[in-house]
Amino acid sequence: MSLKPQPMAPVPQETARVARAAYPKGNLYMQMRDVLESIYTDEAFQDLFPKE
Repeated sequence: MSLKPQPMAPVPQETARVARAAYPKGNLYMQMRDVLESIYTDEAFQDLFPKE
């Protein structure tokens, strides 16, 4: 199994709209996605996977 680095897909607009309506101040899970997206990228783990 090899790793093919890909950027994290954006949150669909409707999902983001509903989440903001339900949690105007945000919540733990929304904050975690915002923070972890910038910390954990596929490229950081690329060396752990075989090239082929």
